Amino acid sequence: MPRISTKDNKTVYQQIREEKELTREKASELLEFISPERLERIESRKFNAQPDEILAMAEKYQAPELCNYYCANECAIGQRYVPEVKVKDLSGIILELLASLNSMQKRQERMIEITSDGNIQDEELADFISIQKELEKISVAVETLQLWVERKLADGSIDPDEYNSMKEKSN
Repeated sequence: MPRISTKDNKTVYQQIREEKELTREKASELLEFISPERLERIESRKFNAQPDEILAMAEKYQAPELCNYYCANECAIGQRYVPEVKVKDLSGIILELLASLNSMQKRQERMIEITSDGNIQDEELADFISIQKELEKISVAVETLQLWVERKLADGSIDPDEYNSMKEKSN
């Protein structure tokens, strides 16, 4: 069994590697092009990981959430445009999504009133911002659901071939 670090401030990269019970040496073998030394530097934040390294870790560790974490926290563009989502259970994701959709259903008429003239007046701004925040909640819920699906595909809980076949048929 690999040694487990007792360090308190572990990065998400180290946490997930250790959850998979991989030493840096074994992880390096699995990742193929990332040396144990480079992996240590990424995990200790001495070096910034490159997108291809994160993609490899996400795939080999079966942890697609690493991609979202990287984009939301370490990529300059992603920090501005990508919300960080946390893996949750399916029922929690669906309940959040439905609550936001219900809220938007109730605000639909107001959204039409505000935007029908193509401008947002000062007196409409507060309502517009409130609606915008609710739409952002829907977006995050959808991203969380997508991450949940990707995780289930990665760990084999959902058959990737069947999933892709069904997805193609629905287009």
